[in-house]
Amino acid sequence: MLVTSPPLMPPAAVPASLDAFLAGIGPRAFRFAEAGLRQRDDALDAVQDAMERMLGYRERPAEEWTPLFWSILRRRIIDLQRRRSFRLKFWAPQEDHDQDSAIDWADETPGPAQTHEQQHDYAQLVQALRQLPARQREAFSLRVLQELDVATTAKAMGCSEGSVKTHLSRARDALQKQLEAAR
Repeated sequence: MLVTSPPLMPPAAVPASLDAFLAGIGPRAFRFAEAGLRQRDDALDAVQDAMERMLGYRERPAEEWTPLFWSILRRRIIDLQRRRSFRLKFWAPQEDHDQDSAIDWADETPGPAQTHEQQHDYAQLVQALRQLPARQREAFSLRVLQELDVATTAKAMGCSEGSVKTHLSRARDALQKQLEAAR
């Protein structure tokens, strides 16, 4: 008879495979990337790159996949932001590269009025998030929008848990002021 130790996480929390993990995290990762990159195509590219890189970590324990994925995605977003700012400074003519397109989520909620209101609220949140410094935006997105715990967020951001709490507190204060001013 084979005796195994109990899993570290409850069975419902541990995905059956890396493919299932990536399928489940994809939509949230896209929203996170879109908030940071401000362009749909760049966000799709960042998420796809992060998912491809995760394939190299298939043998890692499933408990490590979440912080590892968010760390990879975060670094990819930063790389794309740096590359874009470099190109804009040196090669692009003075154009408006911050095209805020309407967010066209496929939303299953009943009623067009409610859908419109949700999209408007989300667009306001994204716009307010864009005004935050990068570290505050990352802390807020990972802790609040992605519902990661402090330890996982700290691993993903590459900082201490105290720094995550500080960035989150500052982000919440700034967002509250921005959203109240917008109403």
